[in-house]
Formats: sequence, C-alpha cells, structure tokens
Amino acid sequence: MPLKIDVIKDKILSDNYFILRNVTYDLTRNDGEVVRHKREVYDRGNGATIMLYNRDKKTVVLTRQFRVATWVNGNEDGMLIEACAGLLDADEPEACARKEAIEETGFQVGAVEKLFELYMSPGGVTELIHFFMAEYDDSHRTWAGGGVEDEDIDVLEMPFAEALEKVASGEIRDGKTVILLQQLQLRGVMA
Repeated sequence: MPLKIDVIKDKILSDNYFILRNVTYDLTRNDGEVVRHKREVYDRGNGATIMLYNRDKKTVVLTRQFRVATWVNGNEDGMLIEACAGLLDADEPEACARKEAIEETGFQVGAVEKLFELYMSPGGVTELIHFFMAEYDDSHRTWAGGGVEDEDIDVLEMPFAEALEKVASGEIRDGKTVILLQQLQLRGVMA
C-alpha cells in the first residue's frame, strides 16, 4: 500500500547552479500515525555514467578531476578517479553517456550496453544515474579528451586489476565507478 504524503511546504532555498528545496510534509505511516518531516532536497538533474573497457588489453579508461564536494569533506587535494559521467540536460541517457565519453576521454565508442539506473544518495539528492558500459579499442580514440569549457580532466587508461587494487586501497572511492568496476568483475568480462 502506498504511503500517504501531504506536502505542507515546498520552498526553493537556492536556484543558483542546481535547485535546493526545503520540503515539509506529513507522512502517514502504515499504522495510521502521521509524522511531520522537514527535509532539504538537492535537485541537480539526472545523469549517466559509462565504463569503457578493453577486453583484449584488460584495461579500463577512467578520469581524474577536482571535485569540490570531496575537498570540502576532507579529500585533501579534491581529486577523484571516476568513470566518465555527466548530467543528462536535454539528452537521452545513452546519448549523454556517449557524449561524456567523447568529451572526457576522447573515445567514440560503438555498441553501448545499459546496465541499470540507481539513486546514489536518496536521502537528500534527487539524481537518478543511468549506468552503461562499452568496449573500446585504440581506433575509437578521436582526440585526447580532457573535458570541455571549464573542465580540467586527466584521462587514465589502466589495467583492470590495478583499478580493482585502487578500490581496495581507497584510491578509487567514487560510488558509480566502484559499481561499474564490480560489474565488469561479476560478469567475468575481463577474465
């Protein structure tokens, strides 16, 4: 049975880069008790991420870039190793994943496989991320990558085994990247 939710207040606190809302609502529990919640919800739009892998070379292509939120939360240099990703804006998820792969890594991939869609931080962020993977080879490299406009992205091609070691050591700690690397391992793609 769906929960009953009555919105009391939905106020925009910030509409700067993304939208931050203050939402007050009454939630009627299954036992009939009504509980009032006050929450802030961050709406940054939905996104797509893609893991590029080369089965023959047993490598993956990742990126490294500065992420201010990690820096604010104690990541000393703010740099994060990630699978390429971006906001959908007006694009369909697969088109976004392909666009981000070209912009961030320089690889224009062929066949793309959609894995699933996940909420990464549902306690306060609305974003739904669409997960993809695609095989690449050296002929798919159309330019150096590195991002566009205000981005400054390092492109990292590394052995799959090294990427897994970096997860274990804590050097790779981006959730979407860990999930995608685990998918390659669970599916036996790089075996």
